[in-house]
Amino acid sequence: MLFGEDRSEMREVFFRTWEKFHQGQDLDPSEQLVVDVLHRHPEYHRVVGNREYYGDHDWTPEDGETNPFLHMGMHIALAEQIGLDRPAGIRRAYERLASGLGDTHAAEHELMECLGRALWEAQRTGSAPDEQAYLECVERLAREKGGRIDE
Repeated sequence: MLFGEDRSEMREVFFRTWEKFHQGQDLDPSEQLVVDVLHRHPEYHRVVGNREYYGDHDWTPEDGETNPFLHMGMHIALAEQIGLDRPAGIRRAYERLASGLGDTHAAEHELMECLGRALWEAQRTGSAPDEQAYLECVERLAREKGGRIDE
């Protein structure tokens, strides 16, 4: 498992990977993915650069801030899903959406809405995420905002 079993372990992956990157150490593919996500989010560099303060920091909806670890984790989850094409069809829907938006990062942010909804619903019902409902949400976005992809 890339991130471990709890919040502290997950956050430690980000802190440790950022340190390794800045020390010029070799990164494995999963660490490189973390660094790639961080490069697209310079606003989170201060967070992953300060383990002492942010290691146990809580972000709540009342604060009006997004939890950077959750946000980056969702980018990573999407990258893995798209790379594996799981659920089947997500890669094509993502490519269509990215084509229509002209921006892969913006497309990922759109998909996060679907992923977040699927995860929230699974948590609410105490069940596994509904892959079919998730894929339908992603495909709906691709139809509404996507461009054409050659067959």
